[in-house]
Amino acid sequence: MNSVSTNKLDKLPDIEGLKRLLQSLAVLDLIMCPEWDNRYYSFDAHWGEGESMGSMRNGCGDSFTVLFNASGCFFKGFAHESTLSSLHKGKLEGWKIALSKVPAEFSSALSEPAFDMNNISFCFWRLYAQTEWSFATLKTTETDDPDGSSFLLGCLNGEPKAYQDFAEDYYETDIPLSAIRFVYHHMPLTQAIIEQLNPEVELDEIYDDLLDIGYPLEKLQS
Repeated sequence: MNSVSTNKLDKLPDIEGLKRLLQSLAVLDLIMCPEWDNRYYSFDAHWGEGESMGSMRNGCGDSFTVLFNASGCFFKGFAHESTLSSLHKGKLEGWKIALSKVPAEFSSALSEPAFDMNNISFCFWRLYAQTEWSFATLKTTETDDPDGSSFLLGCLNGEPKAYQDFAEDYYETDIPLSAIRFVYHHMPLTQAIIEQLNPEVELDEIYDDLLDIGYPLEKLQS
């Protein structure tokens, strides 16, 4: 299975592919766990004017937050126990210098409370005009996931099997790969598909949440 980290950003989808993937993960988590407080993945398609935001929080202090705007995508991650975590002495000052590399198009994220830039261990970005992802980092001699990006980005390689492995471990239940693929492709969401993932969830109960995530409404059917 392809792994994603700041050293392997070529394994990450492009901007639109990443947006669709984060929406898919948010939909899957919504179905698996309608209670927002216990979900890993979330997505707000209407976070700001011309902006959307994806996020992950694992309940153990680790998270990532992703901004999509007209210019591209900015991604900030925080693995609190990693070597490059801003919680370590001197690291926050280093990150303030490193973040000067972030393009002006994403400057709003650097001062946005939701991104909490005082808690960071890695970040990367991509403008629509660019053909690859760029990232900022701090110097380190450690080579084994020093920023925690490999640890946090496991589901972002675009492979449905990655979410299946995560969900079966986290939610402690078996879920069919075919249903995950269905959502990854943004196919018409039916009650039958929902029941394959979680038989206790009704489509009309999560309809408003699907609106917030931005799952294509013209493809929703009861």
